[in-house]
Amino acid sequence: MENKAMKQQFTALFEEVKQHGSFNGVVLVAVDGKAVLCEAIGIAEYNDGGQRDLTTDSMFELASVSKPITALGIVRLQQLGQLQWDDPIANWIPELPYPGITIRHLLSHTSGLPDYIKLFANVWDPTRYARNEDVLRMLIEHQPDPLFAPNESWMYSNTGYIVLAILIEKISGKRYGDFLDEQIFQPLWMTRTKVYNRRVDPGPVPDDYAWGYVYRIGHGGYVLPDEVPELNYVHYLDGLQGDGMVNSTVGDLLRLDRALYDNEFIDSMLRQLMFSPVKMNNGETFPYGMGWLIEHDDRFGNIAHHTGGWPGYSTWFKRYIDRDMTLIMLQNGERDHAYTQQLVKSIEQIMAGEEYDVPRPLEIKKLIPLEPKNVEAQLGKYRFASETEESFDVKVYVEQDKLYMKLDNGMRLSLLPLTSTRYYEEQTSSELEFLNSEEGKGMRLIWYTGDEPEVAERVGC
Repeated sequence: MENKAMKQQFTALFEEVKQHGSFNGVVLVAVDGKAVLCEAIGIAEYNDGGQRDLTTDSMFELASVSKPITALGIVRLQQLGQLQWDDPIANWIPELPYPGITIRHLLSHTSGLPDYIKLFANVWDPTRYARNEDVLRMLIEHQPDPLFAPNESWMYSNTGYIVLAILIEKISGKRYGDFLDEQIFQPLWMTRTKVYNRRVDPGPVPDDYAWGYVYRIGHGGYVLPDEVPELNYVHYLDGLQGDGMVNSTVGDLLRLDRALYDNEFIDSMLRQLMFSPVKMNNGETFPYGMGWLIEHDDRFGNIAHHTGGWPGYSTWFKRYIDRDMTLIMLQNGERDHAYTQQLVKSIEQIMAGEEYDVPRPLEIKKLIPLEPKNVEAQLGKYRFASETEESFDVKVYVEQDKLYMKLDNGMRLSLLPLTSTRYYEEQTSSELEFLNSEEGKGMRLIWYTGDEPEVAERVGC
């Protein structure tokens, strides 16, 4: 499809998206490095004087789309001759009580390091801001069990990318943000990109900053996550860097996209390694390279991509390498992840020259009052188990006349009643249902998170 026809279809699609009122963010699509779509929709900031609209130059927190940038910082250190992929991290952090982990393992999520978010939810003082050195100290002091031995399996690891940021500082002798600025942002003219911890950083808020909002029915619409008690971790984890906290714009990320094709910036052999699946000890591979998920699509060929999600922000960065196409989507007020997925699908249909489907407008949830007598039979501990993933427990309980579900990583989700047995959860935009099991074994919890619902049996009070 010619770019002119593609632009016309994007214009028609986004006219409908605007009417839905369900998207708040900026989208860029480029072909051969040239934008064929760059659209800003929605609000950058609510304030006493009203509101400030997003622009195509608005700066967003990238959440986990920071990981490819952290990985690129490690790649720059390798190019400077200051590390090798299979160097043990004990060379620089000998006190970390998890032997055998290499830099390659951290980059590819095969280290087996335990989840720091779960650890902090259980033992950290939530009135204090945590820093990267606190993550290291807590791992040393508490020594939670590793998930598996290095390179024995694959598990997405925020902890691993915190450790990579620590390594960047130890090896370079510079602060993480300063090193990225010197090695990546300045050389690529990414002038609207910085490592920025909004709540911790005493400096001025960047110009045209997109404040991250969450949609909460009980609060009447979009609010800062700071106002939602169950999201208190956005406070105490705000001082961390490496797995998140790079802030940028769609334009700057397109500059990064172009540099990743440039042999002077990244050697072609090294680029191939970055975008190759990791191989584990048993010979199996997983489609993750050095900071990038990898997939093959019949329409587009090879794709390298990463997404990010944190209260207030939802981010997508997809590079259709064989077609030299790019999709960058930055949101600061996602209402429903399923809507975002539908919109990405529609955009890709246009990019592929196919007939496109318009995303379905969001259904307005109709809530009912919480009835204590109905809730009593639903309280307790439930265990989710599947054949392919580890089991995990959740606790369903009432606090101050509200129903909550607490995950085993410490995260607390508020359940809003749609019926006496069915509930809506805003943070994951999903529904849950309590049913008596057909086998007469007691209460069962069904969580409708995707194509196949997850089922949990009650295992205790």
